[in-house]
Amino acid sequence: MTKSSNTEIQAVKSDMLSRFETSGIRHGFYTKHGGVSSGIYASLNAGLGSNDARENVLENRVRIATHLGVAPTHLAGCYQIHSARVVTVLKPSQDERPEADGMVTNVRGVALGILTADCGPILFADENSGIIGACHAGWQGALTGVAENTITAMVDLGAHRENIVGVLGPCIAQKNYEVGAEFEARFRSHNPAFAKYFVPALKPNHFQFDLHDFILDKLSACGIQAHKTGQCTYADEANYFSYRRTTHRREPDYGRQMSAIALAPETLP
Repeated sequence: MTKSSNTEIQAVKSDMLSRFETSGIRHGFYTKHGGVSSGIYASLNAGLGSNDARENVLENRVRIATHLGVAPTHLAGCYQIHSARVVTVLKPSQDERPEADGMVTNVRGVALGILTADCGPILFADENSGIIGACHAGWQGALTGVAENTITAMVDLGAHRENIVGVLGPCIAQKNYEVGAEFEARFRSHNPAFAKYFVPALKPNHFQFDLHDFILDKLSACGIQAHKTGQCTYADEANYFSYRRTTHRREPDYGRQMSAIALAPETLP
């Protein structure tokens, strides 16, 4: 493992969240550039669940934490299970990974990190209340309410819905997200209006699913300010890992990019 300058890290920034940096809220939808991993994991693979060398993944996560201005031990994460479960992080730790897909905190010096490789990473912030959140919204979590539950957990900590900004980061776009008829039927069974997020695919009895708009509409329905960065992880191979792209190529494994938000310490580095 060869360490290199932390300035090599690349991240997509949301203008809506960047305006909060003066209050110590930092964030990044990290690409796969700026790490030490190699091969199919090159280079900023943050996924401890991958088969990448553990020491490389840990170094990559150190770089992300440092980039956010928090101690490496204060980058919190979950053991993601495609659920709607959300936890409140009051004690910073990189070793405790509760089974959940959303996190919130009001503790300075803590970063919340979400891993994705086509699913939707959502970062939240209420600057006025000093409360942040992050969640992993795959189709299951998005359908069953992980975003809504994250917002509710922020409100329980003292946030105000009208002040919360939520930004959906890079995830798979509709033109690359083909699903079967049973998938579309599952969404319609929850709400017939959800049919609008599907268009017929070229393959018979298949559809293209719009995860981007599905998540954005759910965020807006919660009464928050909802935005997206707009990148497609499947299409942009130069910058993002993609589970579906890996599956189509029959590759043995894939990397995970991290999206993270932090309440930096009062004294910023």
